[in-house]
Amino acid sequence: MAGKDDSVGYKRPPKYTRFKPGHSGNPKGRPTHVRSLKSEFLAELSELIRVREGDREMKISKQRAVVKALVAAAIKGNMRATAALVAFCSRAFGGTPENDQSSSPTPDDLEILADFVGREVRRRAACEGPDDDSQH
Repeated sequence: MAGKDDSVGYKRPPKYTRFKPGHSGNPKGRPTHVRSLKSEFLAELSELIRVREGDREMKISKQRAVVKALVAAAIKGNMRATAALVAFCSRAFGGTPENDQSSSPTPDDLEILADFVGREVRRRAACEGPDDDSQH
């Protein structure tokens, strides 16, 4: 009669088909994780690059470099960069009206807006000139 180890049946495959010691039943292993677009994007933004600022060279992440470039363009007066920066900050820091303590403008806000509108009207009037009737 065969030994106890040689028995074949439920949960006891024949000895010649069993995995040999040191050999896996899945030689290729588990497939590697396919990275999502979000994880690829975050990995790319976290890579370090060298940036020269003034007379010194620094290593900063690509994300920080993008933020620095966006802020620099907004400071120089690029309105698209300013709009993008404001939109980014409002999303990143939760600047929605529901999160603000007061949604109505303060007198200081109204003064700033009035000053801006006045300057914009004067600027547009200067650009159009007094003889420009293309608007009418």
